[in-house]
Amino acid sequence: MLSLITKAVDDRSARGIAAAVSRLVTTGDLPAGTRLPTVRAVARELGISPTTVSEAWRSLARAGAIQTRGRSGTFVRTPAVPRQRLRFAAVTPRPTTLPRDFSTGVPDHDLLPDLAALLGRVGDSRLTTSYLDEPVLPALEEVLRARWPFPPDRLTVVDGALDALDRITSATVRFGDHVLVEDPAFPPMLDLLDAVGATVVGVPVDGQGMRPDALRAALTAHSPVAVFLQPRAHNPTGASMGAARAAELAEVLRGHPGTLVIEDDHAGDIATAPPVSLGLRLPERTVHVLSFSKSHGPDLRLAAIGGPGDLITLITDRRLLGPGWSSRLLQAVLVELLTDPATVERISFARTSYEHRRSSLLTALSARGARASADDGINLWLEVANQQVALLSLAAHGIAVAPGAPFEVSPSGTDHLRITVGLVRDGFDELAQVLAEAAGTAEGGSGRRGDGHPRGWR
Repeated sequence: MLSLITKAVDDRSARGIAAAVSRLVTTGDLPAGTRLPTVRAVARELGISPTTVSEAWRSLARAGAIQTRGRSGTFVRTPAVPRQRLRFAAVTPRPTTLPRDFSTGVPDHDLLPDLAALLGRVGDSRLTTSYLDEPVLPALEEVLRARWPFPPDRLTVVDGALDALDRITSATVRFGDHVLVEDPAFPPMLDLLDAVGATVVGVPVDGQGMRPDALRAALTAHSPVAVFLQPRAHNPTGASMGAARAAELAEVLRGHPGTLVIEDDHAGDIATAPPVSLGLRLPERTVHVLSFSKSHGPDLRLAAIGGPGDLITLITDRRLLGPGWSSRLLQAVLVELLTDPATVERISFARTSYEHRRSSLLTALSARGARASADDGINLWLEVANQQVALLSLAAHGIAVAPGAPFEVSPSGTDHLRITVGLVRDGFDELAQVLAEAAGTAEGGSGRRGDGHPRGWR
């Protein structure tokens, strides 16, 4: 084993040793579970300082390739099983053939602004002639700063909220780091954290988001590097954080200065609740993401990130090695969307429409004894007696919804479904009856596959 490693080393620096061992792990020459030689043995064989080998070992441990187990020694780590396809794909595994698809979590196309006229308005503009221009249009930055929930050191624009979370996570979370998330949480976010090898800890939520008492306990137990929050229209429960709850969470976090706060305001302008952020109290370690996909259109692929200048600079510098910047043409369109009075009025109409759809279905479900939450946004979280039985029952009526299990960090002991209530335009009482029967809460409802519904649900 010692000979295998030393023969693979062609550069005796710490980086060179780490690279050699990493290659052996990748090729399978050092399989998972292999105990590595001691630092002193490797140093002696290579004729270098043990400090150099220790630094190489630390690099490999940070990358998740090896693991030190105290006096037992250092071992090649068993790679984590990637779960990128398991959660996200389980929510919407394939295009459905069912006539009513409420599984997607997407906005109603008819409530999005019409981009055609605005595209024509900015289409001939020469927005940049250089790869070296600032990544954010000055006009857009001015608009963003005016609406940001706290004064950020720096802002940048990326290709949607999940791209923002991916870049923030890549810059701040390392293999094995503990991170806190709401439980339940957004499945792609959990997949993303799995992909970087983070140790994810779920923190229970209530009607106003993450619970302060549960956050305090998790911070004490795990010393996380970051906590991820959805301040408004929590996906899937619809909870929105009030100013008082934000202040409570900030006070809890004040005693843990090593924990970064990452906020995902994915609903943006369609949220009924006003913008809120822990950044008002913890500006030096709060990163806020504001998405425009649900409000202004998924194909804009735009979200803004604002927070500590050093972190935003790290993200923008790294992005120069890839896409460089988000299309300034689309940024110009977004400026028009955010400042055009007719578009602002249309977004307000959309927000009111979603609020009506949520409250109408919630009222109808409550009248039938069903337990559900949908205070904000476009989703409804429905408690059911049995997830699989409920999914089959709804499918028999031509309705597709998302299973609740992929949203859970830890099993809650209660089954749920997520319904994209933002796509429900009418027929609230009829739909509530079918949902309540599938949930096992309506009178006579058993949650079993049923006969066709008299109002057109097949």
